[in-house]
Amino acid sequence: MAFESLSDKLQNIFKNLRGKGRLTEEDVKAALKEVKIALLEADVNFKVVKDFVKKVNERAVGQDVMNSLTPGQMVIKIVNEELTNLMGSETTELKLLPDNQITVIMMMGLQGAGKTTTTAKIAGKLKAKGKRPLLVACDVYRPAAIEQLKINGEKQQVPVFSMGDKQKPLNIAKAAIEHAKKNNNNVVILDTAGRLHVDEDMMNELVEIRDNIELTQTVLVVDAMTGQDAVNVAKEFNEKIGIDGIIVTKLDGDTRGGAALSIKAITGKPILYIGMGEKLSDLEQFHPDRMASRILGMGDVLSLIEKAEQSIDQDKAKEMEQRLKKAQFTFDDYLEYMSQIKNMGGLSSLLSMMPGVGGKINDDMLPDEKQLGKIEAIIYSMTKEERSNPDVINPSRKQRIAKGAGVDISQVNKLVKQFEQARKMMKSMPGLMGGKGKKKRGGFKMPFGF
Repeated sequence: MAFESLSDKLQNIFKNLRGKGRLTEEDVKAALKEVKIALLEADVNFKVVKDFVKKVNERAVGQDVMNSLTPGQMVIKIVNEELTNLMGSETTELKLLPDNQITVIMMMGLQGAGKTTTTAKIAGKLKAKGKRPLLVACDVYRPAAIEQLKINGEKQQVPVFSMGDKQKPLNIAKAAIEHAKKNNNNVVILDTAGRLHVDEDMMNELVEIRDNIELTQTVLVVDAMTGQDAVNVAKEFNEKIGIDGIIVTKLDGDTRGGAALSIKAITGKPILYIGMGEKLSDLEQFHPDRMASRILGMGDVLSLIEKAEQSIDQDKAKEMEQRLKKAQFTFDDYLEYMSQIKNMGGLSSLLSMMPGVGGKINDDMLPDEKQLGKIEAIIYSMTKEERSNPDVINPSRKQRIAKGAGVDISQVNKLVKQFEQARKMMKSMPGLMGGKGKKKRGGFKMPFGF
């Protein structure tokens, strides 16, 4: 998961600061030296790190901080604010024209960054907001890209305009806009060609489209896995074409996250969205303040609740919450709960957003999400009584359940143990049961009050 290593390191650094009653200037400088190393190891641009540490140091060694009752916490607050500033301070929306006009968005990026999939993800987001998008296949060099866009467009129930691979991208774009006017589409999204590296032909093609079509937004898609290369690519595209916003993909992967922390500072352009998975729904609006909180281990409850509102059956959630409050949490609930979590992007994604919970949960307490099929088989091999009252499951019943599910008895034992640990954890953590998860505007709670 992106930022996991950086987050762990920063939390350890600040744990030492919190433990001190008073801070000296030397304490702050020593901590910031470790912060500097952690950021560089996360592949954050050197100049960005240098400026960041300088700003934090200037604020942190001031009299107001050093003489405060909780100087360690004040330093953490400053780091949080400066991290937020580094990534753009405010959430930036994709610019859209009024519904009676046609918004034209040009998507750009290198091959392999996930541009075509991201283009379809954007179309799905805009359709959900009531827009009428049209996807346009302008990548005439890679026939698979045209087919991929058509497949993803169909999944998103968004029309795709294509003229095959024999026309110039500019002509395709012009024809698509005319098509949009006739068919009542008010957003045209151009999926342009990517290359393995920035080259003159690609840039000339993009310049031709930019100079001959009235674009509303130019959006660059970069791959977080490429680290500083992503920042260099963004810088080059901005200088030669001009970009209005950036989408960083693959932040769910094993990446150090340095690109997301550097790209705004280097290009001056905001991150609009982040890609957090391969599913067409795995695109999150980028909130700098929330990302800073996640990196510092403070959680991101607002994003967590937003995911829940989009993914969870609220009636089922209320029923499950009531049963848990009455200590009636069963294997059927457990299966339903794991299924809901899967719909929300998986456990690793959710735990990174939960303040104070991630550290209390270890891998032994949670099933491997890839093994959900086996878990279902085990639970469905139980009798109705066993599912509703797990305490009755004795060794002989486990043998029968294992045989019915076609698994080894050790897997049944492991699941029963995980279930018991999860049930105890949920009962023992008041924060999971209370109303703290409520949002002011809707009063919605995730199951178990997350």
